Amino acid sequence: QVQLVESGGGLVQPGGSLRLSCAASGIKSTLYRFGWHRQAPGQDRDLVADMDSHGTSRYADSVKGRFTISRDYAKETVSLQMNDLKPEDAAVYYCYGYSDRNGQAYWGQGTQVSVSS
Repeated sequence: QVQLVESGGGLVQPGGSLRLSCAASGIKSTLYRFGWHRQAPGQDRDLVADMDSHGTSRYADSVKGRFTISRDYAKETVSLQMNDLKPEDAAVYYCYGYSDRNGQAYWGQGTQVSVSS
């Protein structure tokens, strides 16, 4: 069965950097979308960044210029380089993938990103 496993979360000071990674297993075909959502307490789970199967990436306005998504199609991994982190970036970050072949969305367990102050 499909599993998405995240790594790389942690605690960082404002202005610091973290790199999140996610590895998919059990994937039988390329995911149409593969990327990251985040959810802070009392807020919705919102798109942070993703990349589709053609290499087109999207970013939330709040992270443009600071975050960079990358995807390895052969390995079915996706990473998020987060620079100049701000307190408002603190959230649980969830890896997600979407298959347009079967209409299924897949979610990781989430990894905590904490930004002091």
